[in-house]
Amino acid sequence: MFWRMIWRTLARQKSKMLMIAFTVILGVSLSTAMMNVMLGVGDKVNRELKVYGANITVRHKEAALMNDLYGLSEGLGVTDKFLYEEDVLKLKTIFWGFNIIDFAPMIDGRAQVNGGEEAPLLGTWVQKHAVLNTGEEIDTGLRPLRNWWQIDLKGDWLGENDDDFVMVGGALASRLRTEVGSELTLTHGGMTKKVTVKGIFNDGGAADGQIVGTLKMVQELMGLPGKVSRLEVSALTTPDNDLARKAAQDPRGLSPDEYETWYCTAYVSAICHQIQEVVRDGVAKAVRQVAESEGTILSKTTLLMILITILSSIGSALAISNLITASVIERSQELGLLKALGARNYQIVLLVLVEVMVTSLFGGALGYFLGIGFAQIIGRTVFGSSIEIAQMVIVIVAVILFFVTLFGSIPAIRYLLNLKPTEVLHGK
Repeated sequence: MFWRMIWRTLARQKSKMLMIAFTVILGVSLSTAMMNVMLGVGDKVNRELKVYGANITVRHKEAALMNDLYGLSEGLGVTDKFLYEEDVLKLKTIFWGFNIIDFAPMIDGRAQVNGGEEAPLLGTWVQKHAVLNTGEEIDTGLRPLRNWWQIDLKGDWLGENDDDFVMVGGALASRLRTEVGSELTLTHGGMTKKVTVKGIFNDGGAADGQIVGTLKMVQELMGLPGKVSRLEVSALTTPDNDLARKAAQDPRGLSPDEYETWYCTAYVSAICHQIQEVVRDGVAKAVRQVAESEGTILSKTTLLMILITILSSIGSALAISNLITASVIERSQELGLLKALGARNYQIVLLVLVEVMVTSLFGGALGYFLGIGFAQIIGRTVFGSSIEIAQMVIVIVAVILFFVTLFGSIPAIRYLLNLKPTEVLHGK
């Protein structure tokens, strides 16, 4: 009898129930899309933010000390201590090696150009293909770390084996009156190297006054085979929290459980610590302007999506409230008659709630699958890739839907509790 009354009510008031279902569909679809994007957006946002360059720099501990104390940059004359090129690929062997997406070793120096002006010289892997001990193949280098550089249309980036070529910053190229295809003679100490300009780049900063060559060529010119001044690393990281900030001060101050949690989470401080474990005499430090901006933007993006979910839930609750109240008022004589025949308040309230819950369940199921579609559209449009579907969203959406429907039914429940059969049956 109970379920028969429910099905008849749903059929008789199908227009209002369809409106309730439509409201639920809109709310659930938006909540589902936002939560799936929120849970799957972390790495995608981090990858988008990699246009800002490396977020970790690794130096020799003596060079790092000179930089911290006196603000001296890497290069010859600052320190005679260097890192080892053979340690560079070990970056991919750390616990969070898969989170390291790009890196490049660099050696800084100065060279006399064509017997005249002395210019800063940078040797690095501009484009590097390497095979790790595990058999994994990787492509890395300066190019993805400096993807904002604008290269002269006639020129190009250096290749992996372009030891006889260089790239020249736009400002320096203007002073030297050089262009793509020009030959330069670089001199340092007793070493001389003739190179050809393959590309002219514009950085918008100090690099515009620099010459960039392959790591091998600059090492030979500087007389420092196998040595590098620093490593620049771009890694996907998790925004810092209190644990990460505590560990950044001194990891030895953590309890065993805290240390394990910190070490196994992709905090920038944890990744720096692991890099120091594999790079001899290296000190890894976060480039705070980049690392903090990544965490801030990701946190604000997450907060925005949570706020949209909350507002959509509130909007759905208000709309459901109006629709349910209107439906109950329209059925006041029917419900009053049930009371007059002996139905208790809780039985009538349960009847109305089950009707609404059944309608909401139908709308919620449709809304969930529609929300998954919206999430994929957002992923493809904004990030150029699909959003992974999080199973926990089903539980979260179900809980939200239950409470939204329940709170939306409160005004109708109050009306039912105050309903007097004698008045409604006499048309009052």
